[in-house]
Amino acid sequence: MKGAFSFLTASALTCLASSSTIARAELDALVKRASPQAPNGYAPAPVDCPETRPSIRPAAGLSNSETEWLEKRRANTIEPMRDLLTRININGFDAGKYIDDNRDNVTALPNIGLAFSGGGYRAMTNGAGALAAFDNRTPNATSAGHIGGLLQASTYIAGLSGGGWLVGSIYSNNFTTVQAMIDQPGETGVWQLGNSILVGPEKGGIQVLDTVQYYNNLYDTVNSKVEAGFNTSLTDYWGRALSFQLINATDGGPAYTFSSIQDDEDFRNANAPMPILVADERAPGETLISLSTTVLEFNPWEMGSFDPTLFGFAPLRYLGSNFTSGELPEDDRCVRGMDNAGFVMGTSSSLFNQIILNLDTVEGIPDFLRNTLKGFLSGIGQDNNDIADYTPNPFYHYNNETNPSAQTKRLTLVDGGEDLQNIPLHPLIQPVRAVDVIFAVDSSADTIENALNWPNGTALIATYERSLNETMQNGTAFPAIPDHNTFVNLGLNNRPTFFGCDANNMTGPAPLIVYLPNAPYIYHSNTSTFQMEYNNTERNVIIQNGYNAATQGNATLDTDWPSCVGCAMLSRSFDRTGQQVPDVCRQCFDRYCWNGTLASDTPAPYWPELKLSAVNVSGKSGAAIFGPNMVLSASVVGFLLFW
Repeated sequence: MKGAFSFLTASALTCLASSSTIARAELDALVKRASPQAPNGYAPAPVDCPETRPSIRPAAGLSNSETEWLEKRRANTIEPMRDLLTRININGFDAGKYIDDNRDNVTALPNIGLAFSGGGYRAMTNGAGALAAFDNRTPNATSAGHIGGLLQASTYIAGLSGGGWLVGSIYSNNFTTVQAMIDQPGETGVWQLGNSILVGPEKGGIQVLDTVQYYNNLYDTVNSKVEAGFNTSLTDYWGRALSFQLINATDGGPAYTFSSIQDDEDFRNANAPMPILVADERAPGETLISLSTTVLEFNPWEMGSFDPTLFGFAPLRYLGSNFTSGELPEDDRCVRGMDNAGFVMGTSSSLFNQIILNLDTVEGIPDFLRNTLKGFLSGIGQDNNDIADYTPNPFYHYNNETNPSAQTKRLTLVDGGEDLQNIPLHPLIQPVRAVDVIFAVDSSADTIENALNWPNGTALIATYERSLNETMQNGTAFPAIPDHNTFVNLGLNNRPTFFGCDANNMTGPAPLIVYLPNAPYIYHSNTSTFQMEYNNTERNVIIQNGYNAATQGNATLDTDWPSCVGCAMLSRSFDRTGQQVPDVCRQCFDRYCWNGTLASDTPAPYWPELKLSAVNVSGKSGAAIFGPNMVLSASVVGFLLFW
């Protein structure tokens, strides 16, 4: 049946998903989701506390939950890692024997992280292409020239803003596949971006609302949180709207929580990497976000930060509880439901809150409802319309000397890319997690002249500069990164580049960074961050473009690329075990490692050209898009760039 997923024309594949046994099984997987564990729908509500009352823990190490889970996860990565590395077949190196010789000491083997940047739907779809390339469940991803299995061999997967929509949606839908997401028949499921989020989903399937009912639903669910006595912000509306597009449940699953991922059987058994979403703290009175801001993470068990400012973690399931000085008063009940899955994804992408204010562009909303919503939203927005409100602050009077929000009951968070660290590397470079290699997919819109919306290394530069800040680094180390002009002049923003190849040249145990920037392979995927509508064909071709970027055209642009991926995976492991580096790996490092050369002059206008044959984007399709070879004949068409 695998051949049914070969790359075909859009018209030939319109009905493929409904007729394919494989696709049917993947569609059925969407029925199971992260569970609706909130006790009162969207509104947080008091519940009885567990026998061991929740508290705030210091960030001196990993949580007990993560530590126990890691014992299973690291062991579970061995077989998919072995399968991928032997399939890659690094010339002159017996990868199977190497894995077998070290399987009893899993810490000797690679510890892999994946990171997906922000950048709106451009980032979500481009990142989805890379994720599909990494996933051995994707049709043809284990064929020659592909790198499927990297996802299954990874320990962590982090997302931010649009990359957070990708990671959050995949995990909110039972760790489903990208292929299953796009194979849903019709236009009434998730990842249907043809209708702007301002209009709401197509009526039908699991969604039964027209535009007016959609806005009434947003208003009513958020208002239920107000009536329960909790603060709200524009992020509540943004997160609820996102849920309709990202969570496969009626009305976007208002009771679905991010912490429920920990109870999913597959995740509990460590059969999937640990998902992490990232946000920044906006301290009281702060209007600009600097590299000294506190970076917080959301994982299935906790929300908090390793940064020396906060240096603490709260149990995610009990956000909304009245913690003071790290403890919950004995006479207080616990609260559950604050960690709504859409709200967490919205928190990481609160930069987009302003879209909710743009109601004048939406047809079909009655004037009374439009005016009511605009007045209410403007009233709670004002100068803080990009915040997510986490009152009561779980870190109230916690670490009073260093925590900027310790003296206020209100904790306000913003989009994780507002400090320019638009790739969520922060959780993955923490020494306690000992990550060896990070595959960093960058869909940022950094270029502002000529061809807009391509990355130029800004996110990596920001993380590198932060690692040099003695006040904030807290033991983290990061490879040296060149300036923006060097990125463009040397083409580092247009092809894969490795940073930190020589671990001996760094000040600490920094991971190797495999930088995978968005670039035009079969489509000019530099759409605007604020483009809110994509028909299925454009959605799919951007995903396919991202797949090509991750695989280098399924190794047609470089036949050694899969081997180079394997070498990057193994690099730090080689250092630990004293394994002689194979010649092919040395050649890969010569080809892809930044060698320290700078070219800081003002670059020429950046107009990147397609690397492979263009793909026709006319029409609509939810068909399979990952063929055995992306360089098949296709109609060469002009492309309309959406700015």
